[in-house]
Amino acid sequence: MANIRPVRMMTGTVLALVLGLTAAQAAPRCGNNASGFDQWKRDFAPVAQANGVGQRGLKALSGARYNSSTIKADRAVKKGGSAFSMSLGTFCKKRGCDAIVRIGKQKKKQNARLLANIEQRYGVPAGPLMAIWGMETGFGRFTGNEPVISSAATLVYDCRRSNFFLPHLIAALRMVDSGVFSSSTKGAAHAEYGHTQFLPNNILRFGVDGNGDGRVDLKNATDALYSTANFLRAHGMSRNYQPGQGGFRGIQGWNAASVYQQAIAQMGAQIDG
Repeated sequence: MANIRPVRMMTGTVLALVLGLTAAQAAPRCGNNASGFDQWKRDFAPVAQANGVGQRGLKALSGARYNSSTIKADRAVKKGGSAFSMSLGTFCKKRGCDAIVRIGKQKKKQNARLLANIEQRYGVPAGPLMAIWGMETGFGRFTGNEPVISSAATLVYDCRRSNFFLPHLIAALRMVDSGVFSSSTKGAAHAEYGHTQFLPNNILRFGVDGNGDGRVDLKNATDALYSTANFLRAHGMSRNYQPGQGGFRGIQGWNAASVYQQAIAQMGAQIDG
């Protein structure tokens, strides 16, 4: 087994932040279009600095651009254009569950030793890990093409879910400081990153150096799978992970959409045989 080390860039409790600031007190006025974004960045810089962001992170914040693609994706979620409004059959047809199961079985066989080590350490079976990997990025085929820092900053500036994304922006900027991210690092529309699409603060909380190279890199499949298992275990995952069983809590912690949760449990069972 690899020499597994958790990420040590910062503690998991990022936000109620130093100097006693709360999210509401810390964040400057939000906005619903691009017009106030540049001023917001200037106003947010002291907040970021007060919460441990250094010069490299502040420079990345200054260079962030309002990401219209992120706003479009977030408004689609708000309007119900997402998994929250689909039946399981419709969701699986749209997301290709049959293909995920087929490829997932192949990936399980190809990575048998790795997955056995993960299960031994975390108690998380291969099936749901393969299902999540396939669902999130097609087993790493596409991990996103949106700039993580700009996406995270846009979501904190936007009025809809500022407080939710605030710790993720702080975490992303601190990862720029530590060299894990750069100002040009790409991810998904909501600043998710890597093979299984972690939000930045979850990388800091649950990221694992699974391949033993001394750093956590979720663009590396081994690190991503170890980290995903660590997240799932922390949220209650076990070998009994079907709906109604205790381990289903781990899948619920991963994604809030009931149909997504059901799909992962169903595909996981099929992959595990």
